[in-house]
Amino acid sequence: MNKTTPASEGNIWDDVSKETPKKKSKAEVTLPAGTTKEQARDFLEANPDHDSVSVARPAAVAAPTINSPEYDTEGLMTDFPTATDLERFVFDETGVVLSLKGRANSLKYQTAMAVLNGEPVDPKYIGSGNPYLDRADLVPEEPMKALPPRDPEIPARTEVQNEFFTAFVPHSDPEYHARGVKMHCTFRKYKNGCITYEVLGPIEPKPYGEKIDKFGRMRPEIIKWTDPRTGEQIVQREDGTMTPIGRRLKAMMQTLKYNDSNQWLKYIDRDFVSLDQRAAQNPWDLAK
Repeated sequence: MNKTTPASEGNIWDDVSKETPKKKSKAEVTLPAGTTKEQARDFLEANPDHDSVSVARPAAVAAPTINSPEYDTEGLMTDFPTATDLERFVFDETGVVLSLKGRANSLKYQTAMAVLNGEPVDPKYIGSGNPYLDRADLVPEEPMKALPPRDPEIPARTEVQNEFFTAFVPHSDPEYHARGVKMHCTFRKYKNGCITYEVLGPIEPKPYGEKIDKFGRMRPEIIKWTDPRTGEQIVQREDGTMTPIGRRLKAMMQTLKYNDSNQWLKYIDRDFVSLDQRAAQNPWDLAK
């Protein structure tokens, strides 16, 4: 029997294996970016000491910034010759509405280019609405009326004693009144006895006239507003005297019955008595 000695198989206690020396490889060189295959082959033939070559990757191109803008004035002037076209393009790209009509050409395109490149612009060049809507196709609207000022004789709102809201006041507009439409009104009584009213609405559009638009359709000439709002006005003064409209409102509210009384007495011209703990215990001892 042939026996194999440990010495023939190496030292079993030796954990570090002996490395077999590797054959030294030839150096590798990196060629500049953009080198073609033919140029790399010519390089290897001229330099037999090199076994292989690699070509460097091209440098990454940075995204457009303010210093290297994506848009320029020449491109915008070529593609968008009018202010309307330019406003619509900026709106599509950024969502910003510009007001460029009538501006100088250089200013117009510089402003648009600044918005497209993310630069801040003067707020006076920022518009409103949708640039795709032609204002000539829209029905004009009459401005809302200004509310009458609050009477200076009315106390401050912090002095309100009670307040009553009703949605059944006859409308002040003759046409709406004939149709039975009601108004929303708030009555307030103050601690000094003053009573006021305030008509709150409703506010509704009302078309006037007719005309044919460029599409051949009939449309109103103008939209006016049926606005019954009055602001806060006096019904009853502090001394108990009534204003002319106050007398008519009081008579109207007295016709609205509530059990054996009416809404004027029950909800508007109410009297409250303030009682403290002493009055609850002895109502005859308030002089002390």
